[in-house]
This record gives sequence, C-alpha cells and structure tokens, in this order.
Amino acid sequence: MRYWLLLALPCILGCRASHQGRTAADKNLQEELRTSLTRAVAQYKYLGATVPAHRFPRTFEQGKLQTTGADGWVSGFFPGTLIQLYRFSGDTDLRATAQQKLNELRSQQYNQHTHDLGFMMYGSFGQALSLFPSAGYDTVLINSARSLCSRFDPKIGCIRSWDSDSSHFLVIIDNMMNLELLMHCFHVTGDSLFYKVAVTHANTTMQHHFRVDGSSWHVVDYDPKTGRPQRKQTHQGAADSSAWARGQAWSLYGFTMMFRETGDQRYLQQASRIASFILGHPNWPSDAIPYWDFNAPGIPNAYRDASAAAVMASALLELKEYAKTPDKKRYKTTAVKILRQLSAAPYRSSGDEAGGFLLQHSVGHFPKHSEIDVPLSYADYYYVEAALRYLGLVHPKQ
Repeated sequence: MRYWLLLALPCILGCRASHQGRTAADKNLQEELRTSLTRAVAQYKYLGATVPAHRFPRTFEQGKLQTTGADGWVSGFFPGTLIQLYRFSGDTDLRATAQQKLNELRSQQYNQHTHDLGFMMYGSFGQALSLFPSAGYDTVLINSARSLCSRFDPKIGCIRSWDSDSSHFLVIIDNMMNLELLMHCFHVTGDSLFYKVAVTHANTTMQHHFRVDGSSWHVVDYDPKTGRPQRKQTHQGAADSSAWARGQAWSLYGFTMMFRETGDQRYLQQASRIASFILGHPNWPSDAIPYWDFNAPGIPNAYRDASAAAVMASALLELKEYAKTPDKKRYKTTAVKILRQLSAAPYRSSGDEAGGFLLQHSVGHFPKHSEIDVPLSYADYYYVEAALRYLGLVHPKQ
C-alpha cells in the first residue's frame, strides 16, 4: 500500500536542546523498531514453515497453532505481513512463502458470501502489488471488488456484512476497512461504481453508526424494506451501549483512509471526532494499550487488546499528516507510545511462547469466549504496518 511518508518535521520554534531531545527519541524508537522487525523476519519464517498447506495462521492457543482456510476473514493477513516484512528485509524466503499463500488465496476473488474481501485480498494482493506491479494482481483485486459490490444494496446505501434472513440487513463497523479495495480499483479502472459504493457506504455509516460522543456501535441492523435502522448493537463488545475497542480502531482507520482517497473534509472531521473520543475517554489507559472494550467490566483489571492498539497506532500515524496542531502532536505522541509498548514485554513475543506470532495479549471475541488474551494475525499485520509507517518505508499515494 502507498501511504504518507512519515518524516518528523523540524521544530521552528523552541530551544535547540528540546529539538535535539526529540530527534534522539525518534532515532531511539527507529532502532527499537528495526530490531523488532529483524526478529519478526525470523519469527515469520518459522511460522511459514509450520503452517500447513492451504491453511492460514489465525492464533496460537494452549501451545497449538490455530489456522483458517482461504475463505476465513483473516486469511490475507499472513501473506500481507510476509510481504511487509520482505519490504523491510529483502529476505527472498518471505517472498516465496507469500507467493505460495497468494496462490492459495486467489480463488477468493469470486467469493460473494463475505464482506471481508478488503481484509482478505487488498491486505495481501494489494501489498504484493505495491512492491511487484502485476496486471495479474490487479485483475484479482478488480474481481474481488466486483464480488464485494454484489453485496451492496442501494436502498440501504451499504454493503451487507453478515448474511441473515430477509428481515435483516446487518452492517458492522469493520466494513469500513474493506472500502480501500474499492477505492484502489476505482483509481485503476476509472469505474465509478467502485467509487459510488465506497462513498455511499461511508456516508451511510457516518450517519447511522455513531453516537453523539463520537463512539460507534458495532452493528446496525437495517430494515431491508424501508432502508432505515431498526436496531443498533455491539455484538463483540461488553454491551450494546459500550464502545468495543477494535470497533473504534476500525472506524478511525477507515475514515482516515477515506479522507486520503477522496479529499472529502467530512471524513477527516469524522476521523478527528473518533480520535477525540478514544484519546479523551476516562478509561483510556496511561500506557495507551486499550482495554478490549472502553466500558469493559473490571477495569483496570480487564484484558487489554494489542490488536486494537496496533490498528490505532497505524491510523494515528496517517491521521497526524492531515491534522492541525496541536492534534498533530497528540496523534504522533500516542502512536509512539503504543509502538514502544508493543515492541517490548509483555506485548512483544520472543517467538517461542507464541508460535512465531509477534504480539501477545489481543482479544478476538470476548462475549463468545473466543480468542481471549492470545496472539492474532491481524494484530501482527497492523503492528508491522505501523512500524513501517514510522520508519518511512511506506510511501504516499500519488
């Protein structure tokens, strides 16, 4: 993917010693991240050697690697992370394993039964395309975008998330992340359908998914007959009225991305409102690794979610490029704090205890008692992305 080049701007005002201190701190973090990514190369080579053919790593629980098939929503994160680590290291073994997994994933371009094609296909083939331009990769992405558009309902103005009976049309906030696939294909093909579906979905989500304080419900259930919301829920959170942490992270990232892709100031304003909610919440912890839900029972003894933190760090590093002072400084400071925490114990794994995964202490689906306090493939993906953004190894879209 092509992102804003993240270079620290020199301070025009202020004492020289302060400027030098910040520069030293930046250099120190850069060294920490390079060390972490170097270790990550070895860990992901090990993970690549242990995952079975036609399977994709999901998590590591009770000493065992848990995997998913190509049709699982997390399938694209492993090849996507391999490619990002290849960008950093140039290690050809990573590229070879990624190519094998891309071949296994290719069939999903025609899958019309999931809304997660952005995660699955753009997070993998999109990463590959950014390093290895290929008409074949673009064809896969365009077919994937068409499959995703098949789930769009113009009356509701959204892409269907979860399939259900005819009396419900369920849309989750996660779906904002899949719009990048559509915007990429619009830029490649000029086909306005991709643009219209992405923008309409974002606008409808902005209208119905958010509370006054800037937080988001997880699920909006629309009435297929009228197109109006009939219920709002937080399926993976502590309660319908709560703010599920990774949901807030998805929305922050998604609207930041939509501003980058369209230049529409409404999306920048929405991303800023979400950031204000996150960073201003009374339960935002001092170490900047959020609880799995902002309203989780038992805070401060509730589980943390490293996956939400990684997504937030990556989003904030991009958002700071568009923000005005003092928000610009606040976003960078928070992202730096998150990266420092994730790059050290207890969050950063040494590898063996996590089966090769990079980050520990993420939460998948707490209400279903699924994937609690474990490594997760998407936590690794967004951690590596955030690290590369900070190091300036990913570049802006022209």
